[in-house]
Amino acid sequence: MRYVYETAAYGPDPIRDLYWSTTVPSVSLPTLNGSHKTDVAVIGAGFTGLSAAYHLGQAGVDVTVMDAQHPMFGATGRNGGFCCLGGGKISNARLDTLYGSDQRQLYRQAEKAAVDLVDQFISDHDLNVDRHSNGETLLAHKPKHAQDFPALQAEIQRDYGVTADILGEQELRQNGLGGAFHGAITTPIGFGLNPQKYASGLLQMARTKGAKIYANTPALRIVPTTSGYDIATPNGTVSCNKFIIATNGYSSEDMFPWMRARFLPVQSSVIVTRPITDQEQTAQGWTSAQMAYDSRFLLHYFRMMPNNRFLFGMRGGLHYTKRSNERIRQKIRHDFAEMFPAWRDVIIDYEWSGLVALNRSETPYVGEIPGYAGGYAGFGYHGNGVAMASYSGALLSDMVLDRIGTRPNPKAFQHIPTQFPLGRFRRYMLTPIYALAQSVDL
Repeated sequence: MRYVYETAAYGPDPIRDLYWSTTVPSVSLPTLNGSHKTDVAVIGAGFTGLSAAYHLGQAGVDVTVMDAQHPMFGATGRNGGFCCLGGGKISNARLDTLYGSDQRQLYRQAEKAAVDLVDQFISDHDLNVDRHSNGETLLAHKPKHAQDFPALQAEIQRDYGVTADILGEQELRQNGLGGAFHGAITTPIGFGLNPQKYASGLLQMARTKGAKIYANTPALRIVPTTSGYDIATPNGTVSCNKFIIATNGYSSEDMFPWMRARFLPVQSSVIVTRPITDQEQTAQGWTSAQMAYDSRFLLHYFRMMPNNRFLFGMRGGLHYTKRSNERIRQKIRHDFAEMFPAWRDVIIDYEWSGLVALNRSETPYVGEIPGYAGGYAGFGYHGNGVAMASYSGALLSDMVLDRIGTRPNPKAFQHIPTQFPLGRFRRYMLTPIYALAQSVDL
């Protein structure tokens, strides 16, 4: 299979030292062999695919899920665990221009509904996901960014109907947010969680509803037939009436031609420290359980987890090579030590990387695939997929079931992303963007 990054980026190497996999028991799933028939085939067993399978199974639909590796192998099992607003990068001004103010408001309602859906999953199914944090905190890394917070507060009130809390620079440390920041604004929507514990819960929920889930079963090609589609795998075939592609940033370039170049995978890297003592937390001034990120273009995201390990993430490189990985390893440690100097000697116990997907539309795509009646796709969550991918799976199940209108489904989600230029080499478009962003972020 052909991919955008080096082949090693899609193998086990990036997650050799993955913290989340130490917190959940492994699940043994079969590999699909022989010929099978199903109502709906779902390709990809991450948040999108598992959510779709759960909702379809709940409606009595026969569902078969297949993953090229195993459930949670991709971004679902290696992200930072931020269940928050987002899923796209599009601005309100652009939403208004393209779709109008009513659709802009519907888009923001969908973001909030996505967080609410995960909250409902957790509460209704009593999932233990190590939940913490009351919303998400944005920290200003420059004084001018803090000056924009009142306007942002008004926008948050208009978009989501909640009041964001602003803290001045002198109030940060007393609120447990000590560091080289110039202010903070907290949107009280969202929470932190253990993504593999949450995804493991989704997996069990889908299986309970009858979904058949296969590991080590890549979809090699999708072939239209007179009655639907045949999906070829290395050891068998799945015949289905309808199908859902839910592979996001781990999609191959040749499995399904329509997907080719419609998404741009970018790397993200994460480290997790040993548990940080109360004394060390006090020395740094960071005692908060808030999930947070800074105001840089190439932002950092971080949170103190319930077991006092500190998670710290940032954008990765444009290659997956030994040399590139070493540069990222050095940079993430440098940035961590610079932002939290009292912890510069704290041991890093875990480190990993993964791929998130961007769309040219700056919004997720959740909809039918043109020219393939009964074929659907959900992808492009822009690094905020815990909530939005879960919601995308629910929306896709609504489409399969012809239950349109039961959830906020803005036109922006239905806008088909145009292809990126340069084909398989499109990641190199980011080289000048990253260079400019780094200079702006200084």
